Amino acid sequence: MRWDRFFDDLEDQLASEWEAERAALDTEAERLRLSRVALRERLQALARRDPASSAPTFEFTDGTILAAEVSGVGADWAALQPLERRAAAVVAPLHGIGCVGVPHPDLLRSARPGEEASTLSDRMTFGFVLRDLVRRRTGVVLHLAHGRVLTGTIDRAGADHLDIALHDEGAARRSNDVTGHRMVPFAAVSWIRVAAASVLA
Repeated sequence: MRWDRFFDDLEDQLASEWEAERAALDTEAERLRLSRVALRERLQALARRDPASSAPTFEFTDGTILAAEVSGVGADWAALQPLERRAAAVVAPLHGIGCVGVPHPDLLRSARPGEEASTLSDRMTFGFVLRDLVRRRTGVVLHLAHGRVLTGTIDRAGADHLDIALHDEGAARRSNDVTGHRMVPFAAVSWIRVAAASVLA
């Protein structure tokens, strides 16, 4: 009888050690998975979130804090729909996002494995989006990382920089109204407010 109890205790101990080892492996596998999750993947999850909860807040490298819903995510940028300005849209290069405040349930959901479907927007770079704004001649408000704000129309978008013709916000780009030109490296851009939300749809 004592031997039976001895073997039962051994079996229980072995099962307990096996469960602990499996839990440790699961934890390590989860840590490894999380170490590979990119910010853009978490933003993609926020684009699919239930809008009934409070909206995420984005703090940009220029210090601006904006409550907005994620409406799209590209290769290295995010399209945002600000809550307080329904007539405008925001394009933010990922390097321009300082931090994102989200409700805890959305924070946890965004870290879970997401959908693997690859879309065309996943391959669209920040430069590609800017070249589309050039083609549309859309007015923009360019917020730079050091806090300066430029208003005007983007004339050209190169590999790593853009040219902007400066003019009053809301005005059309007419030669007589242009007050100057600037070359701006993409790395200096914190975020861009676009005159019409439809350009990012």
